[in-house]
Amino acid sequence: MRRFGLSKATVVDVARALDVSHGSVYRHFPSKASLRDAVAKRWLDRANEPLCKIAAGSGPAPERLETWLRTAFSIKQKKVCDDPEMFATYLALAQDAREVVEAYKDKQVDLIAKILADGVAQGVFEIDNVKATARAVFDATVRYHHPAHAEEWAKPECPSRIDALLALLLKGLRVCKQ
Repeated sequence: MRRFGLSKATVVDVARALDVSHGSVYRHFPSKASLRDAVAKRWLDRANEPLCKIAAGSGPAPERLETWLRTAFSIKQKKVCDDPEMFATYLALAQDAREVVEAYKDKQVDLIAKILADGVAQGVFEIDNVKATARAVFDATVRYHHPAHAEEWAKPECPSRIDALLALLLKGLRVCKQ
């Protein structure tokens, strides 16, 4: 897909690149759409690997949540900066692979929820509904991880805005000491 572009790449092109018959590709992927879904899923799963490790880790939940969010932002921003053409291809793939993308977003919310639940167990976060709060954190940070906002990431004020947002989120989640 890198060689021919998303719209021109065919299953036959993929088979040639893999040095297999197109029939072999069709045995695993019954259509070009299913192949594109698999490519999108693989890319998104790779992006999630470091985030899964952070969520599964130990240590204070506030620090893990901040690390998780900064890592999520960094992964997307690095993909855009390092290879903008390939990122545009993956963005187009993701727009077609809506079910794959929704599953990816749900996985990210689950990872945030894991950290938040750990924070509740540690007595540092005060949260009534962990899953809803995780979704709110994901939605509140969308500007820094959704590709539609990629042009904003290079602006000089972006890092300070991220810092301010994370400080607000972490302060809002902490247990109120009365």
